[in-house]
Amino acid sequence: MSTGGRLVRALTACGHALWRPWLKRRLGRVSLEHVDGVPLVVLPEVFNPAVFRSGAFLARAVSGLEAPAGGGRRRVLDLGTGSGVGAVFAARRGWRVVAVDVNPQAVRCARLNALLNDLEERIEARHGDLFTPVMDERFDLVLFNPPYFRGRPRNPLDAAWRSPDVLERFAAGLPAALRPGGRALVVLSTDGDGDSLLDALARRGLTIEPACRRRFGNEVLTAWSVAAATAAAAAGGDQRTRARRAGRRRLWRARTSS
Repeated sequence: MSTGGRLVRALTACGHALWRPWLKRRLGRVSLEHVDGVPLVVLPEVFNPAVFRSGAFLARAVSGLEAPAGGGRRRVLDLGTGSGVGAVFAARRGWRVVAVDVNPQAVRCARLNALLNDLEERIEARHGDLFTPVMDERFDLVLFNPPYFRGRPRNPLDAAWRSPDVLERFAAGLPAALRPGGRALVVLSTDGDGDSLLDALARRGLTIEPACRRRFGNEVLTAWSVAAATAAAAAGGDQRTRARRAGRRRLWRARTSS
């Protein structure tokens, strides 16, 4: 490793050592956060979208979507809702949202933020694991900011960061949860095991395209648009499928300049 590389690593480690005590105090209490001016109460043991940037990134990706045609009949499923930030931003755009989380505190938090933002008529929060609370229901849009790392979570908050199999289970359950013409918006980081989810989605015959991307230092966040393949795309054969997957991998591994 070069001298410059060692210096960067040393400075990063020093920064983390200084940051952790502050982070522990902030995450251990109720806080009022703001994402692009939208107020959000965040309870202890709930993923904080103002501290951890992928939550705010998802909210901004949702803000960039077109307002739903068909008004209140268009439905969103926000999986792993956490504070409910994705649900709140989707409801503000006119969608009706079902927000799901395996963490009971997160479900409570999402309900509080629906009330705080006068969106309780548009957001329904349910407790449960992935698609289990919405069996046999279909959605026009599915939002997912998944755990990026493999492993057994140590506590409810850690479940937002790691899971042994949630990526594969999401890929298996997504096609049945989408209405015809529906899609998912999935946030992944160049940190973690995002390639496994992209590969699992591709094996299910889903099309995967980058919707938006942003660099944060040495991390790149991408919101991927995932949809069922059209008949024309499916007729393209294995060669086109291989080319699409190769292109997707190049996009995923790219470290573009900011």
